[in-house]
Amino acid sequence: MKLYSYWRSTTSVRVRIALNLKGVAYDYVPVDLTKGEQAGDYAALNPSKGVPALVLEDGTVLTQSQAILEYLEAAYPEPSLLPGTVAQQAQIRAAAFVIACDIHPVNNLKVLTYLKGQMDQSQEAVVAYMQHWMTEGFTAYQSLIRPDTPFSFGDTLTLADLGLIGQMVNARRWGLDLAPFARLTDIDARAREIEAVARALPEAQPDAN
Repeated sequence: MKLYSYWRSTTSVRVRIALNLKGVAYDYVPVDLTKGEQAGDYAALNPSKGVPALVLEDGTVLTQSQAILEYLEAAYPEPSLLPGTVAQQAQIRAAAFVIACDIHPVNNLKVLTYLKGQMDQSQEAVVAYMQHWMTEGFTAYQSLIRPDTPFSFGDTLTLADLGLIGQMVNARRWGLDLAPFARLTDIDARAREIEAVARALPEAQPDAN
């Protein structure tokens, strides 16, 4: 299969970690978002003009990172990213969606480009905007997870942790004060020691610059 990805994309980080954890081999196809490659031929593959997109062996195209993660969980159930009871799985999804639905959609490249372009906002205003929504989201996330486990919901990585790891990359990039989020930085540091996670981080990608 092929993974269309951009090295610094936080949504791509989630999927890369899942593929690595589950031992699923894939070819990496870079899509440079900063050069507008998502609006070229790639748009025929993914009309949303975003990454990642996963092309299966039979040619089926999957888009939207959370949908891809759900597919991988169903097709490659071990190790599970949604352990526990149905209720516990819903709690994991809820925390994951705080990252995927509350933070990322208002903090992605399309939004920032619009703010600086059509809305004529300064770099300082854009940074403040980014930091505000990450603070709001991280505060909610930290309240939803368990307080005393190695990872967000237990001893192993879950769907929620994958989103957190990617968003922590963005938080550091935009200079977010992480002092109020010691629980999250601890989880992130512990996760980065896992080889499957380390191989999925932005700096480890072939298109990193």
